[in-house]
Amino acid sequence: MPGTRARRVGRVASDRADKTIIVEVESVRRHRLYKKPVRVRRKFMAHDPQDTCRIGDVVQIEESRPMSRRKRWRLVEVLERTQLTDEERQAAFSTGMADEESISSSEDSKHD
Repeated sequence: MPGTRARRVGRVASDRADKTIIVEVESVRRHRLYKKPVRVRRKFMAHDPQDTCRIGDVVQIEESRPMSRRKRWRLVEVLERTQLTDEERQAAFSTGMADEESISSSEDSKHD
């Protein structure tokens, strides 16, 4: 359908830049040769005009006109807010343990 813009759902990986978020979109594809499901992750820079998103939020983004050299997406809505505090969020993402398992395990240990 012409004129329809692509939409993606992903998790915010970074919110350091002003009015910009980096969204990591994960999909599962089949390997061409081995036919095994392979997890593919892509990062998109998206425009967040009110700076409402934080690391770990699940958001929906949509294609838009180019806003800068690499920013061609814009935030549509925040689907789910993260439950992490700022200190936990920075610790998890600065050490490179940005997987959902590490985030959920830190939340589980906090409640025990």
